[in-house]
Order: sequence, then structure tokens, then C-alpha cells
Amino acid sequence: MLSSNTLKPTVTNLKNPFFSSFLNQNPSLFSFNLPFSPSKTLQKPISATLLPPNPQSSQPPQLIIPSGGRQPQQQKQQLYQPFRPPPSPVPSQFRSLDAAGRIDVLASRLGLWFEYAPLISSLYQEGFTPPSIEELTGISGVEQNRLIVGAQVRESLIQSQTDENVITFFDTGGAELLYEIRLLSAQQRAEASRYIVENGLDAKGAQDLARAMKDFPRRQLDKGWKSFDYNLPGDCLSFMYYRQSREHANPSEQRTSALKQALEVAETESAKKEVLEELEGGADGKEEKEEVLDRVRVPVVRLKIGEVAEATSVVLLPVCKAEEKEIAILEAPLECRTEGEFGVVVSEKGWKRWVVLPSWEPIAGLRNGGVVVSFPDARVLPWRANRWYKEEPILVVADRNQKEVESDDGFYLVTVDDGGFKVDRGSTLKETGVKESLGTVLVVVRPPRDEDDQISDEEWD
Repeated sequence: MLSSNTLKPTVTNLKNPFFSSFLNQNPSLFSFNLPFSPSKTLQKPISATLLPPNPQSSQPPQLIIPSGGRQPQQQKQQLYQPFRPPPSPVPSQFRSLDAAGRIDVLASRLGLWFEYAPLISSLYQEGFTPPSIEELTGISGVEQNRLIVGAQVRESLIQSQTDENVITFFDTGGAELLYEIRLLSAQQRAEASRYIVENGLDAKGAQDLARAMKDFPRRQLDKGWKSFDYNLPGDCLSFMYYRQSREHANPSEQRTSALKQALEVAETESAKKEVLEELEGGADGKEEKEEVLDRVRVPVVRLKIGEVAEATSVVLLPVCKAEEKEIAILEAPLECRTEGEFGVVVSEKGWKRWVVLPSWEPIAGLRNGGVVVSFPDARVLPWRANRWYKEEPILVVADRNQKEVESDDGFYLVTVDDGGFKVDRGSTLKETGVKESLGTVLVVVRPPRDEDDQISDEEWD
């Protein structure tokens, strides 16, 4: 028997001792049999639950001691699952091959292209580089990237539950076509792949289609946008041709050709109607008349990528920002020449910003007095603006030696009320009594773009 006096040392170890008048009146509750010998001092306090007596029962209250410490501890639930690596992208028939075997498969083009394409990625992971793989297999770095991306696009089509006949179409030689639609969403890829199959598009056609679908949502402010359906690839492609036609002079062969292409690929009746109205001259004759009256006689040139480097003769001109004051135009260097056998460029004074342009005909003879003003967009131009005018920065090249406003059809660089610059027509300036400008505008330069995006090298609106 173990008395309350024996348990006293253990109770004093508790931070908050428990006292009860009920226990003092019932000392027998502290006497019970233990399953072990009390020779050792208890190291842990005893946790017990006291059940109060039932008023309707004559039995004394019971003291319940939990049995968790006397029974084997149950196995704890496993909270973390073991690491499982992602499934191998390598097809099952190639997983047993070592690096040499995979290289042989690629060199021999064993299987379909989307089956051996993942082998290239696995070789990258083992330390191979695109040049080394090209040397061993004959597959160029560009083709390696096309195969890898094409296989990923094909897998996304499978995940999107694209029609099996459409996917099968790309089993032979489809990497180049699928690569072109890589930037589209999963749903757009499915629609684009269907359109490619139904219309037999080549790689260039697939590229144009992907760009048209990607670019369509950004053109909500463009004329006629609401007439085309964003969910139909044909309408997206039609709208791209329709938009490009408006960047050509009217009438012109390029404009008519673009509109015929737009009409050919349009899917909805509203899109076809919009293109037909543009092709036939538009429903509003007044608008067409205004376009003829607003025809610009200043060359608008798009600078080609690398054109300056390939030019045999260039022109170096100082640049002013559109928001700067008139003083900037007046202080810009007037003369810039080359000296010595190496053609060292020498300016009469220092200047912060310069631009190098090819010696196009309008500026070929401009040696002294030339200046360039950079504008964030082309809305400062006095003719009816196309949509690209709000999206691209431009450079306006002017001759400060020709300040007098002489020609009604000419264009001149002038200041505005807030101190900035703009371009205005000669006839408009004469009506307001302006006789002298900051310079005569010679050419308007648009920024270079990718070769595939070149719509026209030179535009005469």
C-alpha cells in the first residue's frame, strides 16, 4: 500500500499543487495498488481524473488513472510522403539507354520526331551542350530548340483533348509548325492547330496566324475591331491583313492585295462585310475624300535593323526631346564634320544626344543646320493618324536653314504654347500669321522592327 505521505515528494514537484477539501475528507482515495515496486522515486507527476459521485448512487467517487504510459505507444501517422521524382520525359522505349545510346538514336532519327525530342533535354541534363550535340548528331542548335518546344506544344494539345486527327497530322514534320504557336494559350493552340490542318498552312502561315491571335486583344481601339471574332483564328488573321492594308496609300496595289487576303481568310459575315466596305472604298464617301485631301508629301521611312551598319554613307545629327524648349533647338550644334584619314567626327560644340541615320535622299545633302526631334508617338503630325501613330515613337528630321514658311503643302517644325514642339502644315501656319518656323521637315523616321514585322520599307502617305 502506498500512503499519501509517500506521494508527497511528487506532489511538491508540481508548479501548481492541487488541494481539495473533499480529498482531505476521503484519505482512502489515496490508497491503491501499484503494478510496480515503489523502491524508486517517481520522476513524473501522476495525471488522474476524478469523477464526482452521482447524487443518486451510494458508491464513492472513482479516481481514473490513464493507461497510456503502461501500454505500447501506437504508431504515429506519417505526415510526410517520401520524395517521388517527376515522371521521366524520356519515352519508355529509350529509358534504358545510356548517353551513347541516346546519341545514336538522335543521329539516326529513330522513331517519330516527338519521341526522340525529349532525348535532347536529357542530354542537356547530363552536361551536353547544343554545339556538342550538333557535332555528334547533326541536329543544329536551332533545330534542337524547335524539336523540344514542338514536343511540349504537342503534349499540351493532348492535355487539352484536341481532336486526335489534328494531333496525328503533326506526327511527321510537325515540329516546325507547332513551334510557331508556342506563345499561344492552351485553348488558342488547339484552335490554331485545327486551323493549320484545315487550311494547310506552312511555317510562315502558322507564324502569321499565331501573331495575329496574340496581337488581336491589344487592338481594341483600331477601326473595325468589333467586326471580327476573337475566338476564330480566321477572323484574327483577317483582321491583321485588314489592319496592314490601312498602312498603305489608297489606292495602291499593296493595300488592295492585303484586303483581298483579309477577305479570303475571314470566317464571320461581319468580318467579310467590314473588309468589303474597305475594299470598295468605304461606306462613307466623306471619309475617303478627307483622306485624299490629307495626303502627306513628307516621306515616312521605317529604319531597318542593321541598315545603318550596312550604309555606305551616313548622317550624324543632334537630337532634341519633344518636351524641351525652343532654346534646345537654337543651342543644338549646327555643324558636324569628319576630319583626317580616319574620318574622326568633330562638332562645333558638345551635345548630349546624337543619332546616326543612312544618307537617304531627303537628307543626303544635309550637312549643316540639321536637327532631329524625338517624339513619343506620331500624334503630333498634322495628317489623319493611323493607329500605329499612337504606338510607336518617331524622329522628325528638320533643316534649320529653311525656316521661312513658303509652301502651303510643306511641313514645318514649330513650338506649341507649353514650350514643346509639333509639326504643322504650311497652309495652317499662314492662316494663323506664322511666317517663320524652327525648320522645314525633311523626313519622319519610324523605329526598326524584326524583319518579319517589316510591313513596308518606305511609306508615302
